[in-house]
Amino acid sequence: MRKETPIRSIAKSVTWRVLATFTTIILVYLFTGKIGLSLAVGVLEVIVKLIIYYFHERAWVKIRWGLKNKNDA
Repeated sequence: MRKETPIRSIAKSVTWRVLATFTTIILVYLFTGKIGLSLAVGVLEVIVKLIIYYFHERAWVKIRWGLKNKNDA
């Protein structure tokens, strides 16, 4: 069984964020035809989603559901 390294997880996170933001930029451009607006929305999307993700992660720290002790089978 292979183990994923932290650097691989970081690379996957970054490439996913780039693809997701690019998708948002393309969609905004298709709807508006304005590249400036599309890029502005893309930049805001990255910032807002990072902030939302942080609070999402912090909320999950408080939720015990689905956690097992190391000694549990």
